[in-house]
Amino acid sequence: MEKVVIGMSGGVDSSVAAYLLKQQGYEVIGLFMKNWDDASVTLTSNCTWEDDLLFAEMVSKKLNIPLHTVDLSDYYRKRVVEYMFAEYERGRTPNPDVLCNREIKFDVFIDEALKLGADYVATGHYCRKETIEINGEKVHRLLAGADPNKDQSYFLCQLSQEQISKALFPIGDILKPEVRRIADEQGLATATRKDSQGICFVGKVDLPTFLQQKLLAKKGDIIEIPESYYENLNTSDELIELSKACQYKREDGKVIADHRGAHFYTIGQRKGLNIGGTGKPMYVIAIDVEENIVYVGRGDEHPGLYRKALFISSDETHWIRPDLKLKAGETKDLMIRIRYRQPLQKGTLIPKPEGLYISFEEAQRGIAPGQFAAWYDNVELIGSGVIN
Repeated sequence: MEKVVIGMSGGVDSSVAAYLLKQQGYEVIGLFMKNWDDASVTLTSNCTWEDDLLFAEMVSKKLNIPLHTVDLSDYYRKRVVEYMFAEYERGRTPNPDVLCNREIKFDVFIDEALKLGADYVATGHYCRKETIEINGEKVHRLLAGADPNKDQSYFLCQLSQEQISKALFPIGDILKPEVRRIADEQGLATATRKDSQGICFVGKVDLPTFLQQKLLAKKGDIIEIPESYYENLNTSDELIELSKACQYKREDGKVIADHRGAHFYTIGQRKGLNIGGTGKPMYVIAIDVEENIVYVGRGDEHPGLYRKALFISSDETHWIRPDLKLKAGETKDLMIRIRYRQPLQKGTLIPKPEGLYISFEEAQRGIAPGQFAAWYDNVELIGSGVIN
């Protein structure tokens, strides 16, 4: 009997995943990860790791599977949280959930699972895996989850073939309401428990407060860039120029408010600016951490919110399917996603010696350096990279 170690989070998804694995005839072992224990930065006190562990224990007892615990908080802080701090300090917008999957759930966690004799590891992600054979070699395909409202493949966009080879996603073919129904039918304690929100394993946080653990608050100017600025701007259809964020200077606009630190903001942000009486809402369109300036634009159609292309450097480009990697001179039309839950967008991948350009059919709102862009061929996620 093949042995599967499943990450038990104390949520309904991993609970039902464990149940389904038992039904499929696997020997199932639960493994609970303690990755964060600082409740002082979370907005709610009812989502601590102790609560999660309690629910994981109740479900494991109900399913009659053993449950082990492992403290990975040092790894999580070094590989995920420190990365977050460093990226925000540079004025970039990281996605900790993508990093958590690459660095923790499918790396350190796999090592722990192998110590328990695992043949596979499983998670409660809404995505699917398919294994095919090409020229006698096994190739693992990472596919979007069957539930379009819950597809979590984007969060796994940095996984490798080796990591996927060890992975099982038992609920990838199921819709969320069905997962809830199964949990209720089986009397699992997590059946009506709310889904976790916020940063992976940390919970819902006030981001500036969270970041102030390491990044100092520093008062600076919020400068509005008027739409008229773009009327006299020399525009170019050159791919390199289209992929660059607009570089503003202090004299391009006027000071309308102040902020607590440019590194606490992200492009496309509306909330937290505390600017009233402007008629239309204000949005962050650029951040200058060197000068500590936040640039904003009025209204959600402001030109500064949109870009037609993006660039990913060679060392930040990752192919889940190395056999599909584009060669110099090749281009390919694919579907692109730059943030979780964003509908897939039509775009063209254009490799150059310096890296990969993605040109969009329609200008994209809120492209921020540090985000992950992921590209899909139909329902298959085949690669990703960190936006420059």
